[in-house]
Amino acid sequence: MSGTHEERDGAAGRDGGEEGVSGTGDGVLGAAELFDGVGIDYERAFGRLPAQLAAVEWLEGRLSPGSRVLDAGCGTGRPVAALLDAAGHAVTGLDVSRTMVELARARVPGARFVQADLREHVPPAGGYDAVCAFFPLLMMERKEQIAALRRMASWLVPGGLLVSATVPADVEGIEITWMGRRARVSSFSAEAYLGLLREECGLEVLHHELSVFRPEVPGGEPEEHLFCYARRGTASEG
Repeated sequence: MSGTHEERDGAAGRDGGEEGVSGTGDGVLGAAELFDGVGIDYERAFGRLPAQLAAVEWLEGRLSPGSRVLDAGCGTGRPVAALLDAAGHAVTGLDVSRTMVELARARVPGARFVQADLREHVPPAGGYDAVCAFFPLLMMERKEQIAALRRMASWLVPGGLLVSATVPADVEGIEITWMGRRARVSSFSAEAYLGLLREECGLEVLHHELSVFRPEVPGGEPEEHLFCYARRGTASEG
């Protein structure tokens, strides 16, 4: 959901100390620690999220074969990277969690996975045809989320697509318990998030929808999700 201080193709250890990446010393976990601990349980809980599967299907139908796609906050690689790789696209997955990256490499060997901080990622020359960003920003501060959205939008080729999801809420730095672990999260209301895509990122929002999903874990609480499909304009449209 967020990341380390630098990208690594290997499974070397992480740098520490950045809020939202490693912990804060008060029992509240940073993103790396939280997702290292959650591991495969995340896929079991969220691997059959209907709105996410629909978003990937929508994206697949609009990409040319061999398109370059970034899966930001890739988790175990399933379902997103696995589906896009099977469709013949060149997929790069980023995740802060070493455990998640190791799982993804084993489960989707055809894609490339990097333990990385989304805020520090350097895209390939020419950028990406599409970026998938399903819930990677929630453990960042709001100002970091805005900057990350801007960066992801800037990585898109003209006409490129950003398919994203968040948990809409007007909150900043609140502590929650999620999958049995303490974390600190921030987010925007649905209206504000859509405004960021349009006004801060300069994207055309093609579709958005709110849905509710109950994670497939004992005692899982329903979550409201906002899914958005957006497009970067072309020079001729400018």
